[in-house]
Amino acid sequence: MPEPRIVVVSPPFASHARPLATVAAALADGGADVTFACAPAFAELAEQAGLRFEPLAFGDNANTGIAERTRQQEAGAQRLTEFLEATRAGAVPALLAQARHRRADMLPDPEGVYRAVRRLDDRLRPDWYLVDQLAYAVTLALYTLGRRWAAFCPGHPGYVLDGPDRFFGLPPYWPDAIRPPSAELAELRAEAEANDRLFTELFTRFVAEHAPGRPAPRSAFGLTSPEAVLFNYPELPWLPSLPSAPARIFAGHCSDVGTAGLPADWRDRVGRLTDGGRRLVLVSFGTFLSARDDVLATVVHGVAALEGVSVLVAAGDRAGSLRTAFAGRDRIEVADHVPQRALLPEASAVVHHGGNNSFTECLAAGVPAVALPFSSDQFAVAHDLERIPAGRALDPHRLTPETVTEAVAAVLASGPRVREAAARLSAAGGPGLAARRLLTAMDRSPR
Repeated sequence: MPEPRIVVVSPPFASHARPLATVAAALADGGADVTFACAPAFAELAEQAGLRFEPLAFGDNANTGIAERTRQQEAGAQRLTEFLEATRAGAVPALLAQARHRRADMLPDPEGVYRAVRRLDDRLRPDWYLVDQLAYAVTLALYTLGRRWAAFCPGHPGYVLDGPDRFFGLPPYWPDAIRPPSAELAELRAEAEANDRLFTELFTRFVAEHAPGRPAPRSAFGLTSPEAVLFNYPELPWLPSLPSAPARIFAGHCSDVGTAGLPADWRDRVGRLTDGGRRLVLVSFGTFLSARDDVLATVVHGVAALEGVSVLVAAGDRAGSLRTAFAGRDRIEVADHVPQRALLPEASAVVHHGGNNSFTECLAAGVPAVALPFSSDQFAVAHDLERIPAGRALDPHRLTPETVTEAVAAVLASGPRVREAAARLSAAGGPGLAARRLLTAMDRSPR
């Protein structure tokens, strides 16, 4: 049987491109002929993964690793600033800001993306594509062109919608620490429903214009592969309802945790921080939310109050101000970024923002966590973290050093239980196994 030709398409966000590149490399290891398509800034990531690269533009919104450092067009930078300000007002204001930016962020140029995908398809003629579920313009293009694709869900499985009461941007459930007022939830639901109608109308008009024989999607946000969906997540019994038609593959995680080597300079830094048997707590809010240095500072104060613990903080562009704030504290180290996947086996606990990659990577490493969700799917992820249980969730808007101290002490004590739960969830997962299952599912599907 000839090797399948696959194009893996990622939006221009580091938190999406890295796990997708890991899966793409696993597909190549499984015998596929793989090309990685993304914005030009991600060519180096493809090269590191040993993949061919094709540039594919998506619009004016991007994040190559630290959001505030990414060179963006003025409109994209303005939306990022508005979003970060909204996170200071609470959970629902942050979600509302994201909902109001959704048209520009997720469907910036459907006509241009369609033309680019058609040109790429004409040149490469892949057997099928693997496309990020949130790259809606690419999904629309492939659906319109009648091409085969598998979907990659980069975040909480709730991103793949099923059912009349499910709307993108409306969390399917919340952690115990965050319970927004009913009036705020009603406003958020109304905004999410309006987006659903807008996107579906846009999809319907687009398909009617470019492929009149194709049926209109019932819901734009519900449009996913009819063949296979790969979730960068563990399979949990309480997940919201998911489409039953495609093959559902739960990777558990899509990272190289446990195999990524720690660079020599970082081994020295970890050695200093853990000297004398001290336990290391990593604090990392991902590529966007490291800008919330006020919350980072509160977390550091709280963790540093624990005896026998050192703190390592990934602070992005705010590293300078935090270094000044904690100058002279020998158990606190601030970095602009850290090799998180390589560091996790050295950490005793992590304080993160409830991002999917941090959640699944901690599970893969068996490390307990405290989640402080701000936006997106982070509230659902934090709920799952607690329910497994693999950690605790706190409200970042009501945070005090004392609540951080208590929560981190609790998860440090829960380490053995978390490692046991994580081992159960991760045993049947990982990018290699997920890639093999995906290749099997797509080979069995009708062409």
